[in-house]
Amino acid sequence: MLPRLDVDDLVSPLYQKYLQTLKSSGYRGDISCQYSARLAVATDNSVYQKIPQAVLHPKSVDDIGILTSLANLEKFHEIQFSARGGGTGTNGQSLTPGIVVDLSRHMNRILEINVEERWVRVQAGVVKDQLNEFLKPHGFFFSPDLSTSNRATIGGMVNTDASGQGSLIYGKTSDHVLGLTSILADGSQLDTCAIPIEEAEIKASLATKEGQVYQTALSSCGDNRDKILTKFPRLNRFLTGYDLENVFDPSLTQFDLGRLITGSEGSLAIVAEAKLNITEIPNVRALVNIKYDSFESALRHSPDLVKAKALSVETIDSRVLNLAKQDIVWHSVEDMITDVPGTEMDGLNLVEFTGFEHSEVAQKIATLETSLTGERAKAKGVIGYQVTYDLASISRLYGMRKKAVGLLGNAKGQAKPLAFAEDTAVPPENLADFIIEFRELLDGHNLDYGMFGHVDAGVLHVRPALDMCDPKQEELLRDISDNVVALTSKYGGLMWGEHGKGYRSEYGPEFFGDDLFMELRKIKTAFDPLNKMNPGKICTPLKRDDTLVSVDDKKRGGFDRQIPIEVREDFPSVMNCNGNGLCFNFDSKSPMCPSSKITADRRHSPKGRAGLMREWLRLLAEKGIDLKSLQNGKNRFSVKAMALKTANTLRFKAGEYDYSHEVMEAMSGCLACKACASQCPVKVDVPDFRARFIEHYYGRYLRPLKDHFVAHIETLAPMMAKFPKTINTSIDNPLFAWFSRKILGYEDTPLLSVPTLGQQTEDENFEDFDLYALQQLNQQDKRKTVLVVQDPFTSFYDADVVADFMRLIRKLGYRPVLLPFKPNGKPQHVKGFLSKFSKTAADSAEFFNELHQLGMPMVGMDASLVLCYRDEYAQVLGDKRGNFNVLLSHEWLFAQLDSLDDMQPVTTTGVFKLFAHCTEKTALAMSEGQWQKIFEHFGLTLEAVSVGCCGMAGTYGHETQNQENSRGLFELSWQTPLKQSPTDLLLATGFSCRSQVKRYTDKKLQHPVQALLKRIG
Repeated sequence: MLPRLDVDDLVSPLYQKYLQTLKSSGYRGDISCQYSARLAVATDNSVYQKIPQAVLHPKSVDDIGILTSLANLEKFHEIQFSARGGGTGTNGQSLTPGIVVDLSRHMNRILEINVEERWVRVQAGVVKDQLNEFLKPHGFFFSPDLSTSNRATIGGMVNTDASGQGSLIYGKTSDHVLGLTSILADGSQLDTCAIPIEEAEIKASLATKEGQVYQTALSSCGDNRDKILTKFPRLNRFLTGYDLENVFDPSLTQFDLGRLITGSEGSLAIVAEAKLNITEIPNVRALVNIKYDSFESALRHSPDLVKAKALSVETIDSRVLNLAKQDIVWHSVEDMITDVPGTEMDGLNLVEFTGFEHSEVAQKIATLETSLTGERAKAKGVIGYQVTYDLASISRLYGMRKKAVGLLGNAKGQAKPLAFAEDTAVPPENLADFIIEFRELLDGHNLDYGMFGHVDAGVLHVRPALDMCDPKQEELLRDISDNVVALTSKYGGLMWGEHGKGYRSEYGPEFFGDDLFMELRKIKTAFDPLNKMNPGKICTPLKRDDTLVSVDDKKRGGFDRQIPIEVREDFPSVMNCNGNGLCFNFDSKSPMCPSSKITADRRHSPKGRAGLMREWLRLLAEKGIDLKSLQNGKNRFSVKAMALKTANTLRFKAGEYDYSHEVMEAMSGCLACKACASQCPVKVDVPDFRARFIEHYYGRYLRPLKDHFVAHIETLAPMMAKFPKTINTSIDNPLFAWFSRKILGYEDTPLLSVPTLGQQTEDENFEDFDLYALQQLNQQDKRKTVLVVQDPFTSFYDADVVADFMRLIRKLGYRPVLLPFKPNGKPQHVKGFLSKFSKTAADSAEFFNELHQLGMPMVGMDASLVLCYRDEYAQVLGDKRGNFNVLLSHEWLFAQLDSLDDMQPVTTTGVFKLFAHCTEKTALAMSEGQWQKIFEHFGLTLEAVSVGCCGMAGTYGHETQNQENSRGLFELSWQTPLKQSPTDLLLATGFSCRSQVKRYTDKKLQHPVQALLKRIG
């Protein structure tokens, strides 16, 4: 039986007292000190792990002022903070042993826009892509670009002075900050913007905290101006930590204290709001995709491309390209990165041109094209190129490039490419030589690695593959870090060109030198004398014994190595999560991850759940528990086992702590949509390890009645369908609704189909299933026979869809045969009845493998059930799954198009709108396009509607505990586009999706096969 898991890492008494006081202080935000909430922010996209004491989610600037001013009381002087946004830092910038102040949950509003003056004011938790989505209708965008733009917050961008693609033209975040509202460690508010030197000097003369800060900044930055200009290299991506140079404008007439805060990694103040300038969106964009025979050729060619007046030059090596080819992203870009016959492509440069006149851009491209052909180009390693002006194609190419970080994390084996020395910056003219020497360093240690980056700015991302569970490999990380610092210095650059210092802050004194580093410490002292703000990062205050953080600090691998290697190998989805955070995607139209979107809780995301599960495995190992030996078999329901489970459940209800409850809380919020299994770059498959966890969890605790109901739905539905009208009458009354809600825990129980599927097939004289008769068919008849696979939801609750598909099959000249209903097991898997699921899967697989021998296509209607045959069956059965294949309706239809030329459409008007099931469109990336081609074949027009999850996801949307989130998800993504077309043009492939739409709009959506049946002759 699963043991109770306690944790040693408790909140300290001082922090407990502080949090108790905060609750009664007027603070309105969220306070969380659950171990799971702390774990969820204990990691970022780096190798480090630091568990904080608590997580605060302020709702306003006033909240930040309250929490910091309270900590300024003498009894709370030791309280420390670190601001956090998207948690995408690659060097542990926001990790802290104190309190994480997460501004992403509530402080994410766009406050004001002035189009005439070209600025916008936002709260720190606004996501970069969210801001650009808001600005687009006005014709503007916030130009600093970065690969994590769909989850990185403006506050995080300010704190790391983020930049990315296009920085030669558009600059860094600091170049676009017009003003900041920040809260200092003592709770006072500091508003900064560019002001005349004279005004800054007046502020410096005041006997206030603000005056002290201005006085120190003016002195440190002004008195040492010559040293600063001499010491700092002239690099586009140069990041100091505190920007001593640019607090003054070039004419030395303006002073902007905010330039110190921008790039300070939260070590000076908490940024609450930002006023930003905005850039007009170019009318014309074009991308030239240049292919090379080697990565070195791509690097050496980049200066020529910059001279061609390109907006940006992004490079990708063959390692990243090959990983992309194995990912779902490749289907969207493969036609724009075609292979060059007879030559291996080992490097790629993406060169973008923008402008406001097509002729202007076309002229630049034409000039470039002349240099990309002939012997001279061949001598430079150019083997081909492609040009596109299509905005959608350009976006897809950059989507692949942005996914590069995550793709590298999906490398095979224990060693994974890691971020710790991957944002080096050197003058672009030195980049190729620098990289050659960098490669020699890594090759000398026999390390694998991938490379990509912004070669126009001399920034390259290099991620060596190391196994942090191996102590010797951890030592190697230190050795490589030291060597990279020396190497960048040799080539006139620095180690931290783009992603900040974080745990690399220990290298700061060496780079700045004693004099200038002392000035950094003076500034830190003026802002934060007690070292409360992200301590250990950038520098420490004077007159204190505090130390800087180090690359030797505690890493996630130090915790992971406590888990036995066989367990790590058994849970690859859990262990491989690298913290990239793509699952935090703000976009409501993105299918990943619905629970993260609707809760704004990091625990309710693939990254969060993987992190909680990782710690669960570690705590079990700490107790010496072998997961495989846990009692999950034949004695689980013995009298003794049930008595123990009852006692454990009663103690849980009485408040007994068990870390497993916190993991279960996070797992219960998962919709099991499986978008993460394909959308996550490292394929973190939450439904897989979720099901395994749930089975173990209920080896210790009693299951709720609703889980048993779901697990047996495939047995109950066929029985109830024998008396559909009687059952429906029983269901459709207030008494049953009360019973269902209060006892079963379910809302809006669907009614059975009337007439039933059996009645419809009988009325239509469809052929009954007869295995022997099918075996006797000749090959021609077999090719014309389609075996229709039933599922428990469509067959019994939406029978018209199955019957209409059979009618369509017959109309297309084929012979439909409805197979007898066989339980699929998906409901059992979702609820963690894995022993039962294994038996169900084995029985159904045996049946389908027998049918597979007939050579006839088997086709099912619902994606989540059909794909279960491919994924979950393979996971639980392995080789015993056999070779059978069940197609979805669009897969079968698409394969028949060449033989259906004689079909004619019925006259129709309007454009059909396809709302695809999220499991289908993420696991089968070509599905929406194939539906479009099917409709086009019949003279019909179909558009795929970009939506996220509808909020139903099987039985999730029916569970009482999920009603608020289910409706919220529907309103977030589906509600508005459903209003924009007539109901008869709205199509949905998922049973769950059609049920959700009917529940909240009373619209009855058709399956695409039903629309085809009505409109083809």
